[in-house]
Amino acid sequence: MEYQTFDYSRLRTFCCLNTSIRQGTVSKSKNGEVSSLAKKRIRLLISFITLLVLLGTAVTSPALPDDVVYVVPVTGTIDAGLANFIARAYEEAELSGAKRVLLEINTPGGFIEQAIKIKETIEQAKTPTIAYVTGGAISAGALLALTAPDLVMAPGTTMGAAEPRIGTQKADEKIVSYWASELAGAAEKNGRRADIARAMADADLAIPGLVEKGKLLTLTAKQAKEYGMADDIIPTRAEVLQKYNLGESKVVEFASSPAENFSRWITRPYISSLLLTIGIAGLVIEIFTLGFGVAGVVGLTALALYFGGSILAGLSGWEAVLLFLLGLILLLVEVLVIPGFGLTGAGGLVAIIVSIFLAAPSNDQAVISLVIAIIGTVFLLALSVKFLPTRKVWNRLVLGTRQEKTTGYVAPRKSLADLEGKVGVTITPLRPAGAAEIGGERVDVVTDGAFIPPQTPIKVIKVEGTRVVVSKHE
Repeated sequence: MEYQTFDYSRLRTFCCLNTSIRQGTVSKSKNGEVSSLAKKRIRLLISFITLLVLLGTAVTSPALPDDVVYVVPVTGTIDAGLANFIARAYEEAELSGAKRVLLEINTPGGFIEQAIKIKETIEQAKTPTIAYVTGGAISAGALLALTAPDLVMAPGTTMGAAEPRIGTQKADEKIVSYWASELAGAAEKNGRRADIARAMADADLAIPGLVEKGKLLTLTAKQAKEYGMADDIIPTRAEVLQKYNLGESKVVEFASSPAENFSRWITRPYISSLLLTIGIAGLVIEIFTLGFGVAGVVGLTALALYFGGSILAGLSGWEAVLLFLLGLILLLVEVLVIPGFGLTGAGGLVAIIVSIFLAAPSNDQAVISLVIAIIGTVFLLALSVKFLPTRKVWNRLVLGTRQEKTTGYVAPRKSLADLEGKVGVTITPLRPAGAAEIGGERVDVVTDGAFIPPQTPIKVIKVEGTRVVVSKHE
């Protein structure tokens, strides 16, 4: 922001000129004299010009830095994209010398790690914060509201229900304790009740008259004010600014960039899991089926969006992309060059899995995305193999030859153990292998090394799987 300053050297020049006229040293006539009327006119003209310069400087100067308030929306899921957006807002507010940052909070919550990052941004900022709950400060959003030194709520809004969860399950005791302490610490620092903040995250805590054990605490705006968790209930932003003597301040509504909006959308759990599934399935289908590269292009595009969104959101850097490419190359070498599945293939899988963990907003989300991607890939690959022609590489992994009776194949009996101890007669000479009739059936048999001519009585002395050992029967 540029500020125009008044040129005092010009003012001194005008003043000196005016003084010179008063002393009779300027604008002499032909006879060396200047009329008093001319002197008055020149003095009036100079005074008028000086006044215009001063007024122009005052009019063109913007509001003082102390008169600026940054309004920052906190909406949607609390994720890495939102954390980066808020950090950028505070940085710009400090550079412009803003007097306050007003966080307008309406969020259902999000990731604990990102909420703590935003909390640290608020605490470390030089610009004081006012939190204004316009809808709901739910789950992780409660931490942001409690971190602000000044907290007001609009009528009908709520704050609380901050129990940490992994998927649909409640987090373990350590995580619950840690998160409850974060809420309590933020509340206590700003003179609010720590026990109420803890009860928002831990259902095992009871507060008489407010919440019973076994239920999470969610405060209405009225309850928040009554119990000292909120400073006031105010219906509009304008009235909030008036309360804090900022009614005449310049309001800067800080908006997220298109790249930030895109990164927040692309890193949503359902979207990122879908992209990962399409990406991996597309590449696998491209390897095993014949086609025109459509599956490969779709897969690469989906993976580019997955990793690109992660980079834009600040979740990872290019190392995740490079690691994924390395893993993919190792797998291709294993499938196309090296027979079997060994260290190269295992290394490729490890590299791909690590890259996905690096790009995910949390380890829990990485596991969920991987499971969904594996199930989806298996399903899509099965469909493609059934309806599309496959490459020869598929035969290296799956036995395609069928052994049928029409081609002379006869499957061995599942169990020959019941033949042990029975007697029969040889059909062919046993040298030492041959055929014998035992119990009315033709059976392939072998002796323990002795020769037995045909039509000789024999007895089964041992059965090992499909190997029937016989000897002469006296």
